[in-house]
Amino acid sequence: MKLWRSPLAWTFLASVVLLLGVGGWLLTDPATSRSDALKTGGLAGGAIVALYALWLNDRRRRVEERRQDIERQRHELESQRAEQDRERVADERFAKAVELLGHDADQVRVGALHALAGLARSRPAYTQTVLDVLCSYLRRPSDPEDEHEKTVRLTAQRLITELLPPRDAEGPAYDLDLTGADLEYFDLSGKLVGGLLLRYASLKSSTNLSGCRFRGRAYFTAAGTEDGRLVGYFRCRGTVFEDRAWFSGTKFSETADFSQTTFAGKTTFKDALFAKDAVFLDVVASDSLDLRRTSFGGQTDLRFASLPSAVSLYNTLVRLEKDVQLPEGWRLEELRDGEARVTAE
Repeated sequence: MKLWRSPLAWTFLASVVLLLGVGGWLLTDPATSRSDALKTGGLAGGAIVALYALWLNDRRRRVEERRQDIERQRHELESQRAEQDRERVADERFAKAVELLGHDADQVRVGALHALAGLARSRPAYTQTVLDVLCSYLRRPSDPEDEHEKTVRLTAQRLITELLPPRDAEGPAYDLDLTGADLEYFDLSGKLVGGLLLRYASLKSSTNLSGCRFRGRAYFTAAGTEDGRLVGYFRCRGTVFEDRAWFSGTKFSETADFSQTTFAGKTTFKDALFAKDAVFLDVVASDSLDLRRTSFGGQTDLRFASLPSAVSLYNTLVRLEKDVQLPEGWRLEELRDGEARVTAE
């Protein structure tokens, strides 16, 4: 009974019927020989077999496609499951490392910082989060006399620098929030940064932002370079600020070098204090420049390569006994006590 349900059996039966039917019909024609009748009948029956073979191949093809589709779906499910496992492990690593940042032993805290940095390197999606945690650690109050804690903080600063992409990278630019942070030997030279918040930060020893590119806004409001292991130099040579650069109320205790830097957005040094030398040679300022109540106490070079039409110079002060270089069209108005006011014609 099952044999007659088989397509092969029906194909064989149809082939025989056509062979006999066509051959028998042609034999009724006296002009057709028996061999021609059998050949034609055989071709008709063979056509049925060929159609069956085509159908069978098509069926096998569809079965194979379904098998491959099922295999692909299984592979995707396995990949998703593996990715979820990796995400779970990464989340556990992150949580454990953050927890260890509160450990009493400085070696454990350093290890936790390296674990976070390793996570960011292996899972780039964590990079901004890890940078936020490192910045948060540096924003914590610290004891300046605690050398062990200072080592941990220097490690956090170094890891931040290592996680940032180079200046000309085309990928994402990461933000740094170091508001109120106590930093020493802070070095972001040659790095690409999104936005930077250094409001009220304490910048000890040397600070180096030379060759950086800031895509977002940079705020140094009321930050100060202070005495640390060395005097607080501020280097910002050849840096590019693509957006707002805010140095209002910033205090520079030693030489501040901005030579060949580009300020593409609104820029202010309002109420900034330069205790020693200040260099703005070949600086390009494109949007607006605010120098109101800026005080220059050392050698001052303000020979900008390019100045915007909007420059504010109200009560901009320099010392007459120091060498002061001004751009064309600016002059000095002598005041008492050895000071002079910078004005524009």
